[in-house]
Amino acid sequence: MQKTNFRKQFTNAADACALAQSIVDTVREPVVVLDKGLRVIAASRSFYSAFKVSPEDTQGRLLYALGDGQWDIPKLRVLLDKIIPEHGVMEDYEVEHEFPNLGHRTMRLNARQAFYEGGAETTILLGIEDVTERHMLERQKDELLRQKDVLLDEIQHRIANSLQIIAGIILMKANRVSSEETRLLLQDTHDRVISIATVQQQLNASGIIGPIEMLPYLTRLGDALASSMIGNDRPITLTVVGTAGSLSSRQAESLGLITTELVMNALKHAFPSEHMKGRINIAYDVEGTNWKLSVADNGVGKPDGVFAQPKTGLGTGIIKAVAHELNAKLETLSGSDGTIVSITHATFATTVTRAA
Repeated sequence: MQKTNFRKQFTNAADACALAQSIVDTVREPVVVLDKGLRVIAASRSFYSAFKVSPEDTQGRLLYALGDGQWDIPKLRVLLDKIIPEHGVMEDYEVEHEFPNLGHRTMRLNARQAFYEGGAETTILLGIEDVTERHMLERQKDELLRQKDVLLDEIQHRIANSLQIIAGIILMKANRVSSEETRLLLQDTHDRVISIATVQQQLNASGIIGPIEMLPYLTRLGDALASSMIGNDRPITLTVVGTAGSLSSRQAESLGLITTELVMNALKHAFPSEHMKGRINIAYDVEGTNWKLSVADNGVGKPDGVFAQPKTGLGTGIIKAVAHELNAKLETLSGSDGTIVSITHATFATTVTRAA
């Protein structure tokens, strides 16, 4: 027991009792002091106010007899008759009951036995907190969150359907135009729409609230890209490797767009022939707050160290713009054994992962 100066300051028993009653009356939540027979010795003013009883009808009476038996609750009897004598303390037990003038309420109870060195009989301090409103607010919050999730799922479903419709219309237009240049432009636009739809689909699968674990996210994205862009017709494998780490949903979406663009670039320019065998590796490395995304292929490469597509290409512009938003450094290594494009937030030592 922690030592205090109460004994020195309050040598008079009457003064000590007055202090104890003042402490009880100061507590905001209702408090009842019980003797070992569970009769009320004292109660706080908040108790009298909350349960609409008077001191005259409370003190000296059994707890279970107060207010026409409103505290004669079977669960409370078990707690006070068994748990308190065995453990000396009861913490955060909740009971539900129909209280006169209050209605159905949920009460959180805390109790503790007090022992005295002078041999006086033990007393029980019973604290009562009405948590009915709190529980109701929690249920309302949970329901609002559920409704928000349902609405969000519906919005995401509609966005995905809209993107698919737009992509279909673009592809239909591309098949009808006579200009080869226009056809290629429309097909490129179609691929961009599909890439955004793929990124959104995988991001939604990861959950958009809170940090996103990047390795599982990139793995699902890689599987989706392999299924939609490679399929079973081209002899190209796509793998994802890396270390555990998380980013915000916004950062994850940006890296997903970059990854999709780089995979599309590799399929178009690193493997120009539909029958070329090849490998594309997506690697994500983490060191502290630093991260690095690399996409490597073992395709034809380019000796001049630029992207494996024209410098003015739409994909190149997207990658550079998104990397700039992420405050990341863009680096390309290209040669006869393939191309590696890295997006690095800060700089740290890492093992280069080549597809060759």
